[in-house]
Amino acid sequence: MHSSSNKPILSFWQLWNMSLGFLGIQFGFALQNANVSRIFSTLGADPDDLSLFWLAAPVTGLLVQPIIGYLSDNTWHPTWGRRRPFFFIGALLASIALFLMPNSSSLWMAVIVLWLLDGAINISMEPFRAFVGDKLGPSQQTAGFAMQTFFIGWGAVIASLLPTIFTHLGVSNVPVDGAIPDTVRYSFYAGGAVYFFAVLWTVLTANELPPEDLAAFRAEQQRARGPAHALVEIFSGFGKMPKTMVQLAVVQFFTWIALFAMWIYTTNAVSENVFGTTDAQSEAFQQAGNHVGVMFAVYGGVSALAAFILPVFARRTSRKTVHLTCLVIGGASLFSIYAIRDLNMLFVPMIGVGIAWASILTMPYAILAGALPANRMGYFMGVFNFFIVIPQIVSGLLLGFVTKYWFEGHAVKTLMLGGVCMVVAGVLTLIVRDEAEPV
Repeated sequence: MHSSSNKPILSFWQLWNMSLGFLGIQFGFALQNANVSRIFSTLGADPDDLSLFWLAAPVTGLLVQPIIGYLSDNTWHPTWGRRRPFFFIGALLASIALFLMPNSSSLWMAVIVLWLLDGAINISMEPFRAFVGDKLGPSQQTAGFAMQTFFIGWGAVIASLLPTIFTHLGVSNVPVDGAIPDTVRYSFYAGGAVYFFAVLWTVLTANELPPEDLAAFRAEQQRARGPAHALVEIFSGFGKMPKTMVQLAVVQFFTWIALFAMWIYTTNAVSENVFGTTDAQSEAFQQAGNHVGVMFAVYGGVSALAAFILPVFARRTSRKTVHLTCLVIGGASLFSIYAIRDLNMLFVPMIGVGIAWASILTMPYAILAGALPANRMGYFMGVFNFFIVIPQIVSGLLLGFVTKYWFEGHAVKTLMLGGVCMVVAGVLTLIVRDEAEPV
């Protein structure tokens, strides 16, 4: 790997090209986040079991992320480079899964496809995070992650709006005989196409820096490919995490409990709290599902705009201060949904969530990149995402119980719990040591 001191300064359009693939990746995530609970419910899932069915996503990430990170660290091809083979393979598999999901004929088929979809997204996404550390020096890393966040935001806006757009175009939004509505079906087809071609753009237009000592890298590469060595390296790395990474892990834990609660329960919360129904086969429930897609588009759009503003505030204050402030704003916004009965007013808390989301996708990774060894960037980025999937697994196991027995089935109260967790995450940012800051 090249040292941070001799990495070239990239132009705006070079940053654009290397990040455009995240537009496609976010199409996959946004369609998943806004519609999977709706799909599960339409196929007959009990609301109390939704969090258990969603376990497919984080468990897949737990298995895939460190392995893909390790493999991409130890890959080099003179044409494809280090990370781009994983971009392409993941995009191809994710696009296939996006075409399969809305054609699920049973609840269990949808759950299995969610496993496939999330695994494929992780194959392409994790190397993208390391890509920034590979190509950019410290002075451009925050800008690099901000550019990714910009595309994540706009991908979320467009993908989340797709069911509503198709409804306005006259496509049926009503489930027939328990099948997925055509609006959702066509949205996933469009998402699969965008995912593949956006990632392909980055694969074809962004080059990669070769290892400084290619002969030494090849020798290490051969050693690293041995299964026994690979397993030892993957598992031993947990004991070698930089202190900053451990501190950020605590922040991530509470952050992602909040986000997982939002993704799972917002449709049910809005359906009950505003539309007055919990019947997933009703037209009102499907209208709630469309409205939640628009709400999620709002927070995605806000995050796209905030992505370029937050680095400015970070330079004038600190990345920690920005992250703390954004998480508190997001947590308070999520909590406030409980008191809102007006459909249009539901967009207001999404502005606060969008500010938090922009910081979540930018600041922790920018802080972390400066604390990681360059030759293990992909691996540690994969390990870092354990602290995204572990809280999701905890949420999947517990939130259904909490919603049913603590909150008497009222999903909106689970969103309030998520808001509290996000505020806690913001306060815990104070314990993090950012290596870029003076002691």
